[in-house]
Amino acid sequence: MTADITEVRPTGVQLDAAAPARSRHLGLALVVISMAQLMLVLDELIVNTALPHIQQALHFSGTGLEWVVTGYAVTFGGLLMLGGRAGDILGRRRMFSAGILFFTLASLLGGFATNSALLITARVLQGVGAALAAPAGLSLIAVTFPEGRLRTRALGMYAAMTGLGGGVGVVAGGLLTTYASWRWVFFVNVPIGLLLAFGARFAIPESQRYPRRWDLPGAVTGTAGFALLIYGLTHGATGPDGIAHWTDTATILALAGAAAAMIAFVVIEARSKQPLLPLWIFADRNRAGVYLILLCLASTFFGMFFFLTLFTQVVWGYSALRGGLAYLPFVGAFMVVAGICSKVVPRFGARVPMTIGALIAPVGMFWLSRVSEQGHYLTGIALPLIVFAAAAGLIFVPLTMALVAGIADEHQGVASSMFNAGQQIGGAVGLAVIGSVAWTVVNRHVRDSLSQVAAGHNLAGHATGPSSPIYDRALSSGITTALTLGAGATVLALIVTVIAIRVRREDLPDSPLVM
Repeated sequence: MTADITEVRPTGVQLDAAAPARSRHLGLALVVISMAQLMLVLDELIVNTALPHIQQALHFSGTGLEWVVTGYAVTFGGLLMLGGRAGDILGRRRMFSAGILFFTLASLLGGFATNSALLITARVLQGVGAALAAPAGLSLIAVTFPEGRLRTRALGMYAAMTGLGGGVGVVAGGLLTTYASWRWVFFVNVPIGLLLAFGARFAIPESQRYPRRWDLPGAVTGTAGFALLIYGLTHGATGPDGIAHWTDTATILALAGAAAAMIAFVVIEARSKQPLLPLWIFADRNRAGVYLILLCLASTFFGMFFFLTLFTQVVWGYSALRGGLAYLPFVGAFMVVAGICSKVVPRFGARVPMTIGALIAPVGMFWLSRVSEQGHYLTGIALPLIVFAAAAGLIFVPLTMALVAGIADEHQGVASSMFNAGQQIGGAVGLAVIGSVAWTVVNRHVRDSLSQVAAGHNLAGHATGPSSPIYDRALSSGITTALTLGAGATVLALIVTVIAIRVRREDLPDSPLVM
């Protein structure tokens, strides 16, 4: 794999730069970087458990509520490449600390939000801070930890925090919402963020800087295309009156603008001498496959946590605390399997555990999609979550190691930003697509039920508001559809794994053959 990567590097790039400074506090550096990644990832989903409370307090609509999640993902995913470039130019530790501090201030704003617009604004600003910090964090591992077992273990820890973030987020959200307030899902980031920013200055050495152009046209077109795509998909699913608006002028203009911006982005990057996203990075078969797998899995994760949380709290009537604790089987299983996998990958390579995980993932998700109003927690949620968590643990650790293997120091920012961008783009687009279909199913089910009532059928529970029998049945049907689509995304991930992933043991960072 390393040879292939070397062949596609552009000419004129300096590859033998001076070795980066090594930290004398590697343990503390790993704690700071991995905890920062956990905070940034869990903040995508820590709000999920509190969504019903947020909706009631700030008067969100159903699709408007999705923007509490996707608003963060839009700027996080859209600005990641620019954040990675900023780290290369200005120094990765500097961008890491600056991003964490910006994220912390935005969290404070979100905690004090008094209306839906202010909360969405805070979430968007959180995404900006995360876009600066996240790519710097992963690239700092690659350039701070010496190649071999130390770097392998550090990457394994980072991958575990990435996969664990969603489960920890919903559990923490339930605890905070129950024993404090939904506002504390934002306030909790403030002391943690300040400690991480200070710890980074003490434990992590500054990386070497590489003079490059900023490629602002690429950043503007890439971010605009992504944001317009999410808006178009979300707006098209359901409008303010709860009816699908795929033919609405705003939807059509947003989707057309997204297509134009993305085409412009590709053209700009292909012609630029120092592109924000070098297209050669996709020439390696394994790395391109990793990005596609990330897109599929992220869409599954976002859809699962969003809709399953709504199901437990709205249909089953769980409290925020009980709804959060419902994910503990996922957290426990993921931690165990990811820990085992981090020891297995250096010995057997990435393909074997990734393939096994990709085979198991559709089983867990399809099982989870069978959850119903009359179902039981153990068989309907807990056991399928354990199966899916085991699959995720088998996939994420080798996937992260494969992504940075063979990448030179100066290109770590690009590789790291694409790792996080794959999660954000896949998650946001996946939630928009899955949400579009799911809310359409919910609305159609409600209309059909009301038509039966109007026709004189004896349908129990004529009310259509939240917690009414009709709405519960409609929501349950929509969530079944959403989770089934998530299962379909894991099938795509399996296909990509089988076709594209060929990472051998000697290709990974632990091998002395990797240069």
